[in-house]
Amino acid sequence: MTTLISLLGKGKHDPETGYKTARYRFDDGSVREEPFFGLALARQIQPQRLVVAGTAGSIWDVLLQHQAAADETVLQLMEAVEQESVTQALLTSCEPHLSRQLGRPVTCLLIPYARNADEQVAILQALASVIAERESVVIDVTHGFRHLPMLALVAARYLARVRQVQVEELYYGALEMSAAGETPVLRLGSLLHMLDWVESLATYEKDGDYGVFAPLLEADGMDSRQAALLRQASFYERTGNPVQAQQKLGSVIESVKNHGGALGRLFRDTLARRISWFRKGNRSDWERALGNAYLERGDYLRAATYLYESNITRATLLRGWDSNDFTDRKRAYELERGEDSKELEYLRNSLCHGIRPMGNYTAQHLQSEERLKSRLEQLSKATEQ
Repeated sequence: MTTLISLLGKGKHDPETGYKTARYRFDDGSVREEPFFGLALARQIQPQRLVVAGTAGSIWDVLLQHQAAADETVLQLMEAVEQESVTQALLTSCEPHLSRQLGRPVTCLLIPYARNADEQVAILQALASVIAERESVVIDVTHGFRHLPMLALVAARYLARVRQVQVEELYYGALEMSAAGETPVLRLGSLLHMLDWVESLATYEKDGDYGVFAPLLEADGMDSRQAALLRQASFYERTGNPVQAQQKLGSVIESVKNHGGALGRLFRDTLARRISWFRKGNRSDWERALGNAYLERGDYLRAATYLYESNITRATLLRGWDSNDFTDRKRAYELERGEDSKELEYLRNSLCHGIRPMGNYTAQHLQSEERLKSRLEQLSKATEQ
């Protein structure tokens, strides 16, 4: 079920002519003339339900303009609008009128003016209270105070995260762009996709999972097979297989760098830099770069694991043996293992298995995050080639 959420603002009412109308042109060429864009949009997209959110002084009576003038509820609403004293109870009593008039269930939601953080939070909570979980919604940000569209954007993301709502589109009737007697209707859903990219960057910075970009790149026009390579590379990296990850990244990096999608162009250079570790030297260098990257993010288990494996790889390569062979790696490490390497091994085992580390010197570094991070940084530098 699709629900249209429309913001209702204030307007000037002329006793002779009523509220000023606009001719809204949609991208399919159709034109609908209404004083309130939400009505035009409802007739255009035919939602199953309409939620109208407005303040105590919004032009609620414009929604009931076709009702009989003698209707007591309508007269009460018109008077309340004039005095900017509309109440939720009065709006609720008008909902049956509106539902019959518009041919679909209508919910009227009284919201504050969003003058401060408390009122802004109250608006988000009010919207969440009338939207079902996993419902599909379209949001109209045309009317209302000029700061409300910004809040509507936050509301779209809030509903998506808290109520698992699918926000299909944002609409704006751009009255200031009117020409030749018509007002263009803008679709602003790309703003939500931009936020998806920003959130994915934050996710990557937190846990290093660049696989979150794969569906975004695919939606932005990247070949699905190339996007899949990025997802696979992330999987291999995060499961301790830098060789396979390096191979996948080598196959997809040019597609990332040359991606021409509208949204991807904003982020491709940043993403390419984030995955550039695979260009560093040999396997030992890859593992050390990954260890240091995870250390910066506070992922101490992966950091210690990759730094530990880097030492093993380096020892194997120094012997001229196969760094991908388990037996060669084990023999080389036993021959080359120094005190710093042993401490890395102990820290890695303690973090992995949750056991008491060997030696008091190692144990003290697990007493606080600051000590552990500092010691891992020291061990990384001490065991560099």
